Amino acid sequence: MSSEAIIMMVVAMVTVWGGLVAGIVNLARHPEVEDTEPLPPVEL
Repeated sequence: MSSEAIIMMVVAMVTVWGGLVAGIVNLARHPEVEDTEPLPPVEL
């Protein structure tokens, strides 16, 4: 395996795993609130 291939593999791994960690941190800081969904219309 060449050094360029190893560098590209490391960059790809950091991108994928870094995105996963960033997503988990974002969800931990700002959890979804279920009350934000609008109520369905009421038929009379």
